[in-house]
Parts: sequence; structure tokens; C-alpha cells
Amino acid sequence: MSAVSATAQRPSVLLLGGTSEGYELASALAARRQWHTINSLAGRTEQPRRPAGETRIGGFGGVAGLAAWLRAHAIRATLDATHPFAATMGWHAAAACAQAGVPLLRLERPPWTAVPGDNWHEVADWPAAVERLRHLNARRVLLAVGRQELAPFAQLDQAWFLIRCVTPPLPLPPFAAAEVRLARGPFTLADERALLDTYRIDAIVCKNSGGDATVAKLVAARERGLPVILQRRPPRPPTMTVTDIDAALAWLERVTKPAGE
Repeated sequence: MSAVSATAQRPSVLLLGGTSEGYELASALAARRQWHTINSLAGRTEQPRRPAGETRIGGFGGVAGLAAWLRAHAIRATLDATHPFAATMGWHAAAACAQAGVPLLRLERPPWTAVPGDNWHEVADWPAAVERLRHLNARRVLLAVGRQELAPFAQLDQAWFLIRCVTPPLPLPPFAAAEVRLARGPFTLADERALLDTYRIDAIVCKNSGGDATVAKLVAARERGLPVILQRRPPRPPTMTVTDIDAALAWLERVTKPAGE
């Protein structure tokens, strides 16, 4: 049997990825070889790491475009493993899958939760984070919010910022004092301790992304009694959700099983 005919006989699955869970799921799907998986990356990161299997990069053209794409590619199931803060894609996926009659599952890491000793200040958005930094009179801030969401913090001319991101923020907003540090997780606890001490950080701003790759900064902050301003996750549609790869694979087997089996 040719590779083309073998692919045609396998159910086609769309995997919306870009997270560590998305890459792990892509590898698990590729290893099983019972599905034809098409990975989709948003394309916001230059030279993104490519997951196992076929990959497309870029948007779909909104809800209507995604629904049309699902029909055109005979997608049998969609797996949403996008970042917890990629809310727009989550809503688009839910609406498009409903229009196209395609089952949808959300694979999402649990959020971080505070433990004794944490000094967390949860906010809904970055303007609220700016006001909290003013209230705390923070002077040296680790800013780990992504390169596209820096602008609100540039108004704080009394603070120095260590901006950590994967790719350079171009253009960089007009901060009074800032340094950009390019780095990709996972980050070890030893590295995060050294970072906070070397740069004399007195506050951290980040998103409640969850997961193990970037949690070490919260542990290091707890040890030092530093305040952490944490953006809460945005609301998402009421999609069926699992938190681990095995559960996602089990769901996929159920929904793509031929009728009558």
C-alpha cells in the first residue's frame, strides 16, 4: 500500500498546538500512526520548533475560514492544545467545530495555585498589573509576559525592567530603563535563583500559564518573599477538557472509531 493511500484511509485530525503539551501530543500521535495528524502553529514565533508530523503555520481566516478548512480537509476531530492565554483561538475553534460538526477536545495544563509563603497579586489585565507595581513601589522587575504585551509597562519610568522573552520584541516600547534577555524554558530552580539575585529583582510579572517549564521563578520568588503579579487566565468556551496526553488519546480513539465498532 502506498503512503498516499495509507494516509487517505486514516482519520484526519487537526492539532492546534504550540505548547509543550501540544508537542508531546504530536509525538504520541505520530508514534501511533493510526491518525493523519495536521499540526497547526500560529506563527507568532520566528523559526518555531516544528512538531512531529505534518505542520501548517499561520491563521485560518477567523471562524468561517477555519470551518471551511475543516470541511475541505475532512477533519474527523480537533484537539486544541494552544496556550491557556490564546483565548481567541479557543473561541474560534469552538465555533468553527460546531459549524462543521467536528468533535473538539481541549488539552490544557492546570493553572498554578498559591501555596503557603507565596506573595501573589492576581490581576485580570496588564493595566491592573501596572497599578499594582506602582502600589508596591517596585524598582527592579522581571517582566515575563511575552514580547507582544510589553507596552503597558513602559509608562512606569520609576522601575527598571528585565524583559525575558523567546524572540526580540521589535519594536521595543520606550521603556525608561530595561534590558532584554532572550531565553526559552524550561528554567531550572538554580538558574531562576541566580537570575533574581544577580539582577536584584524585587517583583515579578507573569501569566498564570501553569506547567513545569517556567514554574521555578515562582518557587524562587517564594523563597525570597518577592511579590508576583499574576495575570489570571481569560475565559474560554465550555469545551470538553482533559489535562493529560493519555486522556486525549483515549478520547480521540472514541470519536474517530468507525460507526458500528
